[in-house]
Formats: sequence, C-alpha cells, structure tokens
Amino acid sequence: MLPNPSEHIYQVTRSDFGVVALVDGRPLPPRTDLYSHSPTGFEFGYAGSGPAQLALAILADCIGEPLALEFYQEFKWAVIAQQSGNAFTLTGREIRQTIVAIRQARQAPLAQRN
Repeated sequence: MLPNPSEHIYQVTRSDFGVVALVDGRPLPPRTDLYSHSPTGFEFGYAGSGPAQLALAILADCIGEPLALEFYQEFKWAVIAQQSGNAFTLTGREIRQTIVAIRQARQAPLAQRN
C-alpha cells in the first residue's frame, strides 16, 4: 500500500538557467543524499541522469524515500522522459496512480504464468 495521497503540486520549468522544480511553490530538494545522478541539476524530456534525479526527488517528496528508491527509474521512463516543451505539472494523485500502474505492470508477467 502506498502512503496517504499527497495533494502536492509539482511544477517543473526549463529556462535559460536550467530546470527548476517546485513543490507547492517551494524549491524541490534534489535529494542527491539518496543518490547523486546529476549534481548539476534536474532535466526532463529524455532518459538521462538529470531526469533520473528529478524522478527521484519528486518521488521522495511524494511517496517517501524507500518507495522512491524502488520506483524512480521506471517513473523516469514512464513520466519524466516523456515530457516535452518547457514546463509541466504533476499532482500527487497522478504520481501515485503512475506508481500503482508500474506495480501492476511488474506483477503482470507473474500473473500470466499462473
């Protein structure tokens, strides 16, 4: 079971100075203490180190550190790498729904064998 739903709003914007991520209008910590993929900052729109750091930071804030470490790479591929343009917004509910879908996809091959 995932932690209680987060009602946070995550806003991510690309500017001439890099990518800025906010949670409820406050800067989102990069969480390099959990894993340092990109000490130079966040990124999105592809599947590299900056997007991995963004995925980890968002999930750590939204669903907690243990689950963030378990799911952030798949979340990066499913959500962060798919973003285009210069900005996007995610809600805590959307993030949790994505994690539930990732969990179900992980279990699908096992269910098909039984």
